[in-house]
Amino acid sequence: MSTKPQPIEVEPDVKLVVHVSLEMVRLYKEHFGRPKSARTYWAGPDALVVFLEDTLTRAERNMVEMGEHERLRDKRVTVQYSTVREFCEPVERITGRKVRAFLSSTDTEVDGLSMETFLLHAPGYDGPSRLDAEL
Repeated sequence: MSTKPQPIEVEPDVKLVVHVSLEMVRLYKEHFGRPKSARTYWAGPDALVVFLEDTLTRAERNMVEMGEHERLRDKRVTVQYSTVREFCEPVERITGRKVRAFLSSTDTEVDGLSMETFLLHAPGYDGPSRLDAEL
């Protein structure tokens, strides 16, 4: 008889996800303007995903009206990846774990819905982090 694998249950640390959300709001406010909302979720034991709503600035909304979605996405990706250290440092500080990978995207068709994803190394990992790739 085969046994079906049991899903891994991750107990979300409410304080941790709230602090990550607050840090992402702070960063967005500095770089893009204050988002309408931010929600952080564990996506398994080693990944955090942050969803931010209504992140477009007035100028970016004008770009959307002009149909400049590709140019706007390119601009956002450039800014977000030029600030990898600023985005990853708070996640490492709050979780106590090193970031393995950082992925960032914005859907300009859906009023600036943005997603920041942080894949974390296993607890206790003592090697380099995503921040070391920036040096």
